[in-house]
Amino acid sequence: MHTKKIFIIEDDNMTIEILKYIFSKEGYQLSISKDGLDAIERIPEEVPDLVLTDIMLPMKSGLEIIQFIKDNFTNLPVIVLSSLGEEEATVLDAFKLGADDFIAKPFSPSELLLRVKRFLK
Repeated sequence: MHTKKIFIIEDDNMTIEILKYIFSKEGYQLSISKDGLDAIERIPEEVPDLVLTDIMLPMKSGLEIIQFIKDNFTNLPVIVLSSLGEEEATVLDAFKLGADDFIAKPFSPSELLLRVKRFLK
């Protein structure tokens, strides 16, 4: 059984540190990207088991990332992690593009872990 790999796309350092803490404690392998363009270039090379992305990102948005993933890796689950301040329409757009789940920031670490595990079992 290989270690599950989570690809995190997030530009906020504090959130990255929290996510690193939550997931490495559980033994997940992590890849982290701080902008959408870098993520789109690295996802095909790294072939993660799950992608966790913010919506508001430099270079390319989370919506563009979801579109890219769903066009190229139909079975790769994408969880959107985004501030409650985001437009509701953006969240709907994320689901229309194929996002598998949405978690609002600030998030509960245990809820996030539970949702991630649901996709990685």
